[in-house]
Amino acid sequence: MEKQPYPTDIKDNEWEILVKLLPSTKRTGRPRKYSYRDIINAIYYVLNNGIKWRAMPHDLPHWKTVYHYFRSWQQQGYWQRWHTLLREQLRLRYGRQAQASAGVLDSQSMKTAEGGKERGFDANKRCVGRKRHILVDSLGLLLMVVVTAANVQDRDGARIVLGRFFQVFFQSFRFKLIWADGGYQGALIDWVKEAFAWSVVIIKRHQDVKGFKVLPRRWVVERTFSWFIRNRRLCRDYERLPQSAEAFIYIAMIRLMTRRLAGLNDF
Repeated sequence: MEKQPYPTDIKDNEWEILVKLLPSTKRTGRPRKYSYRDIINAIYYVLNNGIKWRAMPHDLPHWKTVYHYFRSWQQQGYWQRWHTLLREQLRLRYGRQAQASAGVLDSQSMKTAEGGKERGFDANKRCVGRKRHILVDSLGLLLMVVVTAANVQDRDGARIVLGRFFQVFFQSFRFKLIWADGGYQGALIDWVKEAFAWSVVIIKRHQDVKGFKVLPRRWVVERTFSWFIRNRRLCRDYERLPQSAEAFIYIAMIRLMTRRLAGLNDF
């Protein structure tokens, strides 16, 4: 009986884009039982439906095999590398230059399902869990993510995410400007100027405004957080390791950008 596709399965035009990025098949050793496409379909299923690895449907590859590829590609930096290549392609498709010249900085506290490393209490959000520190470009496409314990202050998390971004993309000489909210004002602005020669512009909410108000530039990063939450695995932090949480965020953006490049809806 022919296997019925899941809504998360990669379409043919998506696969034509993604297959060019995947590592080549080894010519020696035992032949793979499952194709790369089957493996990624299974990872997308876990991401979008928020299931446990051991709850993998029987018509998908065995969960141990899928987790092996997920973890191996995360440790080798493949997820972030593929994400960067796709982001540059999509920016060019939108008529932008491949490298961003400005970004928006923000954080999001998430509850954790159970223990794990890097876990703390965010007194401001009354949340026990982890915090996602992200830098996005002016289109809302992810530039860098760092997952820490929730008790890490926004300014301290910003130092980590910006330092990692500079380390990976130091050749991006176009990058010069960062927009952020009031939580990042103070010594961080001088530190960023001195360390990277970038400018930080704080966009504050006016005290006289009541209720919801869309703020310039800041709405872009909030939309990116909403893209994460469309995936049930990212509605809460279920991972034992923060590195796994970062990998799932990159995978979510890989799926979104591949679909856009293929001319499909985001989800």
